[in-house]
Amino acid sequence: MAATMKDIARKTGLGLATISSYFNGGNVREKNRKKIEEAIEELHYEVNEVARGLKTNATRTVGVVIPELNNTFCAEIITEMEDILRGHGYATIVCDCRTNRLLEQEAVDFLGRKRVDGIINMPVDTEGRHLRKFLKTGKPVILIDRKIQGASCDSVLVNNEKAAEDAMGLFFRNGHRKVGIIGGPAEISTAQERVCGYQKAYEKYGIPLADSLICREDYTIQGGVRGLEKLVKDNPDMTAVFVTNYEMTMGAVIGLNELGMRVPEEISIIGFDNLQFARACSPKLTIVAQPTVEIAREAAGIMLKRLEEGPEGDTSEHLTEKLNTEIIMGKSIRCLCEGQKLLKEKKNSGAAE
Repeated sequence: MAATMKDIARKTGLGLATISSYFNGGNVREKNRKKIEEAIEELHYEVNEVARGLKTNATRTVGVVIPELNNTFCAEIITEMEDILRGHGYATIVCDCRTNRLLEQEAVDFLGRKRVDGIINMPVDTEGRHLRKFLKTGKPVILIDRKIQGASCDSVLVNNEKAAEDAMGLFFRNGHRKVGIIGGPAEISTAQERVCGYQKAYEKYGIPLADSLICREDYTIQGGVRGLEKLVKDNPDMTAVFVTNYEMTMGAVIGLNELGMRVPEEISIIGFDNLQFARACSPKLTIVAQPTVEIAREAAGIMLKRLEEGPEGDTSEHLTEKLNTEIIMGKSIRCLCEGQKLLKEKKNSGAAE
């Protein structure tokens, strides 16, 4: 017969209230904590999480809904988040919705029926319809990577506009003027922001921008191949390309290989994420790296904070954390002779102002 809390009470001589406080994370004297832990080990006591959940309305589980489990960016975030949540006594249920809004809705409904204590979501549905029912429960929802306008929840984002501006600035300082971009779907906030940062960089440097240099694809490897081929076809004078997601970066490299174009002699490239892939390329790619560990830590930290506060916590002001990227240099950018001229023009322009 399985041991009970009453058995632990008899073994330790402590009251049930003290033992209950121990199991619920309350303050227990050190000598009493040791007694309880020794009794747990001797009696082989196991907490009945189902029974506890029915009593406390908390299952100590957090749901995670992401677009693609095989996406390196998603996988790195999930791994770090899971470690942090587990360290605080929370299990995770991860749902891969395969970038499908219907599957995303089904995943959130499933997690609701499992009575998870909160959900961390990288949303596919940009209007947030899939979260409306769950949000009515008052349980916390943390959005990562992508925002939903008007959604009543916390979010952990990346400064995508600055990421794109920084990448384009690197191209411009190396003398490139005709730089194509393979952007993501227009309805996804990260894709919008990266294209916006790309356009702002052109405005900042006072360089004319042709519409043909902007190509939007679907955040897949094949999308990267298509985007690269289209940009090369439509812009024979293009000297560089900025690819705004890891899968499309792989696709763009495949496209360049299939076209027989040499990097950086014939075309320069800056990709996105996955340092290991960048190192595997020859030459090594220059990439924009997102802070996956920091994203995971911020998201897990906010979730734990909300769970600790409980339904009575102050949610009148939702938190929005915005993190910066970094550029990891490779050897995929060719310095053109006009680079120094451009720098001189910008310097003289600044002095005149």
